[in-house]
Amino acid sequence: MPDLRISRSLTVPEAALEESFIAASGPGGQNVNKVATAVQLRLHTARIPGLSERVMANLRALAGRRMNEEGVLLLVSREHRTQDRNREAARARLEALLREASAPPPPVRRPTRPTRGSQERRLAEKGARAGIKRDRGRIRDE
Repeated sequence: MPDLRISRSLTVPEAALEESFIAASGPGGQNVNKVATAVQLRLHTARIPGLSERVMANLRALAGRRMNEEGVLLLVSREHRTQDRNREAARARLEALLREASAPPPPVRRPTRPTRGSQERRLAEKGARAGIKRDRGRIRDE
């Protein structure tokens, strides 16, 4: 299989990926008992050249318990009946995870203040609402 291209600056070489096939439960009939269709995809992050600390920290946070102390990420795919479709699903999940980890951080929010006009409108509406509530339920002698 070819290298997995995530972005212009991040490409996962085939040497960093390791696949193994295991028996899967679920749909598949008697084929489940005969063929190992589930895929365990391991990503060795130490083998990815140019993986920045920021991306690695994001990946570690996103992966959670799926990543061990050595930096090996384990993804298991067993939702399909064939090895090929499970392999494609595992690679797609890995690609999505790496894209999310390598996304740039959101811009810093700069606090803003409400305009004078919006403050005056808010206070005028508040006063009108208070007047409505103040006059509610009163019987007046006229």
